[in-house]
Amino acid sequence: MSSLLTAHALGTSSSDQLPTLSTLVSAAPTLQTPVAAVQNTTGTGSAKTNSTQTPAVFAHVIVGNTYNYTVNTWSTDIALAASKGIDAFALNVGGDSWEPAQVANAYAAAGQYNANRTAPAGSTSNSTNSTSSAAPFKLFLSFDMSSIPCSSASDAQRLQTYIKMYANNTSQMTYNGRTLVSTFAGEACTFGTNGGLNQAWTNALKPGDASLPSVWFVPSFFVDPKTFQNLTVIDGAFNWNSAWPMGNYNITFAPDLSYINNLNNRTYMASVSPWFFTHYGKDTYNKNFIYRADDWLFAQRWELLVQNRTLVPLAEVLTWNDYGESHYLGPVDGVQPMSQAWVNGFDHQPWLDLMQYYITAYKMGTYPTITKDRVFMWGRLYPANATAPSDAVGKPDNWQWTQDYLWAVTLLTAPANVTLSCGTSSQTTQVPAGLSKLKLKLSANCAAKATVMRNKATALSLSPKGFNFNTHPQSYNFNAFVAVSP
Repeated sequence: MSSLLTAHALGTSSSDQLPTLSTLVSAAPTLQTPVAAVQNTTGTGSAKTNSTQTPAVFAHVIVGNTYNYTVNTWSTDIALAASKGIDAFALNVGGDSWEPAQVANAYAAAGQYNANRTAPAGSTSNSTNSTSSAAPFKLFLSFDMSSIPCSSASDAQRLQTYIKMYANNTSQMTYNGRTLVSTFAGEACTFGTNGGLNQAWTNALKPGDASLPSVWFVPSFFVDPKTFQNLTVIDGAFNWNSAWPMGNYNITFAPDLSYINNLNNRTYMASVSPWFFTHYGKDTYNKNFIYRADDWLFAQRWELLVQNRTLVPLAEVLTWNDYGESHYLGPVDGVQPMSQAWVNGFDHQPWLDLMQYYITAYKMGTYPTITKDRVFMWGRLYPANATAPSDAVGKPDNWQWTQDYLWAVTLLTAPANVTLSCGTSSQTTQVPAGLSKLKLKLSANCAAKATVMRNKATALSLSPKGFNFNTHPQSYNFNAFVAVSP
């Protein structure tokens, strides 16, 4: 979506000197036959198997935030994304006149990357089935219909021009032999017809003649999934809001099941995101709220997708560079949409390696072997209920949905004692090998730290510069500070 618009095997218990298991939450689940159970929700029912091919992972890129990009900038982003297991960028294209030039730069950079890569011996080019960073990196268009006009028949020409321009590009993402096309929104588009949503998009993307390359259409329409049966134009659906819980509760697979069961074996694309906070006042974009990201949202969401991987052939990460909504995972190299107040100094790239661990499991069906101890930590730097009188925008809506914790994920090669500390608050937990989740309550001014001890020796120590919890904020910044050990 456009960053300017609103989208809608536990560890062993500790000794008497160590905290109880309430401080150690679950390790990553052992992979098993994927299930479609609904957790902590109403509604039941099994989901239909969606795909048997290797799942693919995309990252959503807001082209509207790349005004200053060069081909080299795109090349750097593509190489970084590919190295973390991402297969393609979904290019969120808006209505700005300069965006076609940046789309061209992106395709040029992808072409260069693919021409210079070293393919694994015996490999073949494939649009979706690879986990190697040397695999071809793809791009596809995701039309931002909250920005692009779509009320007249002529408005469809913009979309058709883009599709025709890149359909035969060697870096174009295809699915089932067709050009993959997605959207953000578009449920209100008419393209000059009175025939309803299905007819509007049929006229725009599937005119029934040879005037347009064949597309595989997987849009994000904000409609009741029960209406999918009436939308013969779609080849699948992208569930944008499945990335976050839409209320004060943990993430579940229920929204995914609703889409899957109503698609009737058409392609399902899920979303996954680490965070959501936006802080625009009424004098700008008038969007000031959070979605709940507590309880290790990023890890929990990925684990749901891994558990149900045969039901979810495509996953899209939200996002690579939506700075305004604080769910960027890539470097902050683009033009920020007046989000500097809550983005500057908050690098989210440490999440990329954690994401890579889950991507491997999602694609291959097996969690990768951990060869190096790692600790990932994140959290807000200020209490949720603190006041910042000088911040005229005010406290974000839904602030009550989040608690003041340091969230941590460990990847350990062998069992160890892990200590999370912040000032005088400290707890040590016996943690098994593998992936585990821990948390530490924050209540006073302090600096966050993590230590891994094994055989009475320090295996790892992490004291991130700038990870300081402050009970007297100057502004209502609910963005996440993220850190990772080397």
